[in-house]
Amino acid sequence: MHFLLKVPSAISLRAALRKSLQLCSQSYTVSTSFSYEAIKQQCRLEVPEYFNFASDVLDRWTKIEKEGKKNKNPALWWVDGDGKEVKWSFEELGVLSRKVANVLSDACGLQRGDRVLLILPRIPEWWLVNVACLRTGNVLIPGTQQLTVKDILYRLQKSKAKCIITDDFVAPAVDSVGAECQSLKCKLLVSEGHREGWLNFKDLLKNAPSNHQCVTTKHHDPMAIYFTSGTTGSPKMTEHSHSSYGIGFTVNARYWLDLTHSDVIWSTSDTGWAKASWASISTWIQGACVFVHKMPQFNPITVFECLSRYPITVFCSPPTAYRMFVQHKLSSYTFKSLRHCVSAGEPINPDVMEEWKVQTGLDIHEGYGQTETVLICANFKGMKIKPGSMGKPSPTYDVKIIDENGNILSPGKEGDIAIRVKPTRPPFLFTCYTDDPEKTAATIRGDFYVTGDRGIMDEDGYYWFVGRSDDVITSAGYRIGPFEVESALIEHPAVVESAVVSSPDPIRGEVVKAFVVLTPEYVSHDPEEVIKELQDHVKKVTAPYKYPRKMEFVQELPKTVSGKIRRNELRQKEWRK
Repeated sequence: MHFLLKVPSAISLRAALRKSLQLCSQSYTVSTSFSYEAIKQQCRLEVPEYFNFASDVLDRWTKIEKEGKKNKNPALWWVDGDGKEVKWSFEELGVLSRKVANVLSDACGLQRGDRVLLILPRIPEWWLVNVACLRTGNVLIPGTQQLTVKDILYRLQKSKAKCIITDDFVAPAVDSVGAECQSLKCKLLVSEGHREGWLNFKDLLKNAPSNHQCVTTKHHDPMAIYFTSGTTGSPKMTEHSHSSYGIGFTVNARYWLDLTHSDVIWSTSDTGWAKASWASISTWIQGACVFVHKMPQFNPITVFECLSRYPITVFCSPPTAYRMFVQHKLSSYTFKSLRHCVSAGEPINPDVMEEWKVQTGLDIHEGYGQTETVLICANFKGMKIKPGSMGKPSPTYDVKIIDENGNILSPGKEGDIAIRVKPTRPPFLFTCYTDDPEKTAATIRGDFYVTGDRGIMDEDGYYWFVGRSDDVITSAGYRIGPFEVESALIEHPAVVESAVVSSPDPIRGEVVKAFVVLTPEYVSHDPEEVIKELQDHVKKVTAPYKYPRKMEFVQELPKTVSGKIRRNELRQKEWRK
């Protein structure tokens, strides 16, 4: 039967999730004839006093699985590219995560509320530790393996983490700064080998009991802390509760990712980025399968081969990746199971969306959110897509464009993208910047949480990203958003990707400068001729005053671990000259 999932406002969210699980255990397909207004009307969720994702969602999927009311789709499917695979059912994920929970509580001596810094690549143990921390009430702090010694020291000291869990690659860096981290009491090594001063994760897991009683958590209890990407200033500790992520991703799962328990979703996110949690929690809300490829180095060919070989139905990757994908001819690959593609992290260029659809027949559904939020806006399944737009607001938030005084702006006017937090703060928003009440308070303007991003809402209610507040360029009185110029540039065959920032100018105050990565075919061309060609191109496809008066060709652009372009780094370089 065709079924459009409905969550009445009169029931608690815990009941809603349980009802969802009961319905999902039946045989059904989700209708793709969503309307945005219908989604808004259906999604009226209340937050229960007590909620824990492990016991209220994962363990209930285990029960459904045992009763034979769910297909054989695993909870986690991991491959390493060399023939090794791991498939865990929800029951197996439950058993193993309980064993890890006992390791954390017994061998590591961690108490509820203690913080755990987790730095692992895309290996199954990362997901086990995530679920185990839900069961023990420990606060998880994910980090990427790309962190430097300085980064690790900063995170350990700032978070006062009691435990770090990592592998052989990162352990030496931890040892080099461990003496400076007074709160660090336990070091857990995920390795076949042993290291002095470290407990061995695999040895302890093998001998740990599988019986564990999940802690009872209130919805507002801290669940995780994410260090922001640090596109501006030092990374902040963004705290999320059991409800903000554990419940807040319901809309992501059903209406943006369009998941059912029969789906297999692959998100290529680094485990150090909040997007890895976005994908995993959203997937498991619907009882679907999280697919993971170890992929130490991002490789488009590996992605194409996986999409061809495995029954992946939903795919999520950042715009940077899609820009790389469309440089290849995809006609030699058949993505036989793929039906839905999404992107997040930063705006995706319309030209890339068009080329991906030409080659695959699939739209890219862009979503917009932050470390501090869940999904803010999206091109939900079934909605008309306006290329270049972030779509419409998630029903979890009341999103507006506001001015510097907190007044709501009319359609077509540029302002700050904001979420209403008064009189009632949405439960699906971050709790605070941990130990930093001043920065937390600074995010509020009048009745709104200010995202720090600039945007425009059009007459149809679609939102358009202009840029980070400090990325917007003011030249000779004109305000210019970098994304519009970057989108114009990427339409030219010479450009792989670009970053647009302000550069000082004695007459105009500042002008547009573009850092451009060229395609191989244009690398050998005369630079001055290419610059003029690109400048003329931008003048033709957008307002002439927006063209980059300065241009520099580079081999690569600086990016955060989550793939976002670090425009502030390029801008600072320009203004230091």
